[in-house]
Amino acid sequence: MSGRSTLKAVSVALGLMGGVAISALTGGFVSEARADTIRQSLALAYANNPTLNAARAQLRGVDENVPQALTGWRPTVSASASAGRIRSGLDNFVDYRNNASISLTISQALFRGFRTINSTRQAEAVVRAQRESLSSTEQDTLLDAATAYVDVIQDTALVSLQRSDLAFLQEQVRAARDRFDVGEGTRTDVSQAEARAAEARASLNTALANLNTSRAVYRQVIGIEAQNLTADTTISRYTPKSLEQALRDSESSQPLIRQAQHQVDAAVFNIKAIEGELLPTVTLDGSVSRSWGTSSSVDISDNAQIFGNVSIPIYQGGGVSSRVRQAKEELGQTRLQLDVTRDQVRANVISAWGNYQAAEASIVAAQAAVEAQKLALEGVIEEQRVGQRTTLDVLDAQRELVNQQSNLVTAQRNRIVGGYQLVAAVGKLDAASLGLRVTIYNPKQHYDAVRDQWFGLRTPDGR
Repeated sequence: MSGRSTLKAVSVALGLMGGVAISALTGGFVSEARADTIRQSLALAYANNPTLNAARAQLRGVDENVPQALTGWRPTVSASASAGRIRSGLDNFVDYRNNASISLTISQALFRGFRTINSTRQAEAVVRAQRESLSSTEQDTLLDAATAYVDVIQDTALVSLQRSDLAFLQEQVRAARDRFDVGEGTRTDVSQAEARAAEARASLNTALANLNTSRAVYRQVIGIEAQNLTADTTISRYTPKSLEQALRDSESSQPLIRQAQHQVDAAVFNIKAIEGELLPTVTLDGSVSRSWGTSSSVDISDNAQIFGNVSIPIYQGGGVSSRVRQAKEELGQTRLQLDVTRDQVRANVISAWGNYQAAEASIVAAQAAVEAQKLALEGVIEEQRVGQRTTLDVLDAQRELVNQQSNLVTAQRNRIVGGYQLVAAVGKLDAASLGLRVTIYNPKQHYDAVRDQWFGLRTPDGR
């Protein structure tokens, strides 16, 4: 293999990270021809990822807190029935009669110290916080999917580089042996070439293992096997143009901040709901009943009654007061946690911005290093042919070229992943903002379906 053909072969892998479609390196990797863009993979993860679907189910469960809080407005109805036989009297004056009764009782709360209103508002705030938690999980899932996608591309490119390196070194072994056979080389040259070839074979095996790991993670996150992946990723169109813009957008777009704000609201309403236990409770209670065989002289007895009841708490042992104080401390904690979340989001944005800019700069430096090392390797090979360089010089130049090319592949991967991390830190890595071709999950649909349900054991989807 000539020096120029070797350089051409090892540079093929660089195109894998620059927009060229990736095909399988061995026949066992791909079972069918199919190209998967990163947007298609993100859409699959959005629809199928079990972690994201579990978060949606969790939100649907939290939705039920609202109809549970609304029960304070609704009446409670109960019915009872009894039947038996009564024995009365002594000695010769024993009387036996059958007895039965049915009753219906209705209780309607008229005033509960504003507990129903505040409990409902607290439950609604918790639902809104959980929706933001779902949005955060969605962003984490899409970031994991994008990272898994690009990692497969990176590791495939590195495998290609290692294969090309091994082919080059095997050619060097053959050439060194030929020169040794005709007396133009030494046994040391042969041994050095063989050692580098063995090292390259071990590096290839490591690269293949890393690729298998990346493909397994891809399968775990996205739900299908990685087939022919295309490296055209357009995340740069979604990244903010400046750090100041990124920080401004994160204040309004980051779901973690909005979640913390809703948690503060929930804590406020929790205090009010507990304080309502110190206020009077007014209820309207009514009942109707019918009894049979209540006495020897009456066969049927009907009864109906209605009462207005007022319960005024005077002292509950200090328990309610303690819970109010505890809730106020929890409110203080949630407000402090909101400040912590804002600071953490700001730090994440600044860090993601710095990493993204550093990755772009690393690509420029790595490309320059690769081009320079290509020329250096060509020169060393030509000088070796005229006896001015040794086999070890060629091997060292080849190793340095492979290292620089690997650095370029890694820098290109880091730039793409860094872009997704930056968009996620801002809070805009969601299906709607990315324009994924999927049916967007609407959490309000389930909430509206269960909010005003007065009865029924089945969920809206029929379970």
